[in-house]
Amino acid sequence: MSTSARFDRGHTDDLMSFLMASPTAYHAVDNAAQRLRDAGFTHVREVDAWDGTTGGKYVLRGGAIIAWYVPEGAEPHTPFRIAGAHTDSPNLRVKPLPDTGAHGWRQIAVELYGGTLRNTWLDRDLGLAGRLTLRDGSHRLVNIDRPLLRVPQLAPHLDRSVNTDGLLLDAQRHMQPIWGLGRAEEGDLIRFVAEEIGVEAGEVIGWDLMAHPLEPAAYLGRDRELVAGPRMDDLLSVHASTAALVAVATADAGRGAGEAAGQALPYIPVLAAFDHEEAGSQSDTGADGPLLGTVLERSVLSRGGTREDHARALAGTICLSSDTGHAVNPNYAERHDPTHHPRPNGGPILKVNVNMRYATDGAGSAAFTVACEKAGVPWQNFVSNNAVPCGTTIGPITAARHGIKTVDIGVPILSMHSARELCGADDPYLLANALVAFLEG
Repeated sequence: MSTSARFDRGHTDDLMSFLMASPTAYHAVDNAAQRLRDAGFTHVREVDAWDGTTGGKYVLRGGAIIAWYVPEGAEPHTPFRIAGAHTDSPNLRVKPLPDTGAHGWRQIAVELYGGTLRNTWLDRDLGLAGRLTLRDGSHRLVNIDRPLLRVPQLAPHLDRSVNTDGLLLDAQRHMQPIWGLGRAEEGDLIRFVAEEIGVEAGEVIGWDLMAHPLEPAAYLGRDRELVAGPRMDDLLSVHASTAALVAVATADAGRGAGEAAGQALPYIPVLAAFDHEEAGSQSDTGADGPLLGTVLERSVLSRGGTREDHARALAGTICLSSDTGHAVNPNYAERHDPTHHPRPNGGPILKVNVNMRYATDGAGSAAFTVACEKAGVPWQNFVSNNAVPCGTTIGPITAARHGIKTVDIGVPILSMHSARELCGADDPYLLANALVAFLEG
């Protein structure tokens, strides 16, 4: 298999489109699934019996997707190579009784999801997206992609100390968006949303709705060397992992003709994109749930494998947990480790934390280094300042739950958890090329 670079700046253009088409985890999964279908992958349902045929397959569950490609000649004990990511981002989520307001303003009751950087949601034009659950149990995706909501900030005339003492935002009192004038009426929002997609409001008995910023992703800087956009944490990794899996599967399917000729894939490449990472991953669609383990086990069993084959496969499996990390912020350089300053367009970062907030160890570092070298991709190290504890990812959860070697990596960005984040324009395709080399083994 060739490990030459497959992606260039066109990958970044496509990422920007993917970000804007994926205002929620449900939309991200739907868009990833469409790309897989276009590449010949087949949707398999969890309630159906699975067969052991070769080729690409994927499972959908809510805001999560697991996809894998079984090459010709794969044994039941063939190990997996997993590109892991998460589909959710911090935002404002609609409460069960959403219709509220005061003093002549109609508002929507929201709850803050994940580690939202609150001030970045102020005075922005916001749309509304998510899914509706109908009485028959089916789901309908919703994307109202026009100015609908706004969280108004208090004018400095009414808070004279805001620029000296800082902005303090109470999650309950200060973050409820307005969406019109008049008196709040129970059921008004859901009636409106139902009408937008052409269903009867009485058929809607559940919803998972959230606000999203409307500014399009865009190149930034004198030389357009930066990209600004929403939900890079972590749709940037979901997009790169999907593209890498498609590239590896497509190349293997064409093996035996032209430059794609070469040795068979020694691993089964896998995409594992989970929901609820920003809230702790403890759900049936999160990394701390059983979904990945169940899919890997069923893949082994459907190919005639035994419990012994399953254990052998996992023993040789490696997962790259790809999540955005912190580029050095020039205005707050003292918050970063003094000897580790990841920079945009310097390539993906290898995340290390000896207290296992990241799962990387020396052996995992070696696997990632080899993949980058094969792909001709530069890479950087990331370690947090000792006095500024780092966050965590799906990496340690995946390693502990499934007992598989896991390495934490990602793309360095600024303004993590903001409504609008920033990365180097080259880094998305550098990450995707490294993932191709890793999945090929």
